[in-house]
Amino acid sequence: MTTTEQGHRKPSPHSFPIVGVGASSGGLEALEQLLLAMPADSGMALIIVTHQHPGHTSLLPALLSKDTKMPVLPVIDGQRVEPNHVYVVPPGCRLAIRNGVLFQMDYGNEIARHLPIDYFFRSLAEDQKDNAICVVLSGAASDGTKGLQAIKELSGMI
Repeated sequence: MTTTEQGHRKPSPHSFPIVGVGASSGGLEALEQLLLAMPADSGMALIIVTHQHPGHTSLLPALLSKDTKMPVLPVIDGQRVEPNHVYVVPPGCRLAIRNGVLFQMDYGNEIARHLPIDYFFRSLAEDQKDNAICVVLSGAASDGTKGLQAIKELSGMI
């Protein structure tokens, strides 16, 4: 919720929470446990960002689809996020969200290549404000911490 000049709270731009989930490439078991515990009708969307090398063929959507009744889809550029869906970022992709739509971005520099979780979480914070939620299951070094701070600063849940 955002606040009007009179101090009243008004709805966020999107009507459902979007959960960014950060995991290292070895985080399959943690992702499986998360999805097994998640109800299929929570009203939330999950977007999974992992550390995988560009050019790697990911089996993650197929593997994770066994752990939930929600559709588990690879991210497609320009795709609108829907509740009760799981989206998996392709290997080597930097992802942003604008107005509830996912966009695959080119890497601007080598440092950004190693911080895909931070990049997405910061984008999620700006786009979703208090409807942003982030979960860091594991990551490379500190990837995810700056994005987590951005979500917290904009009243999201961490």
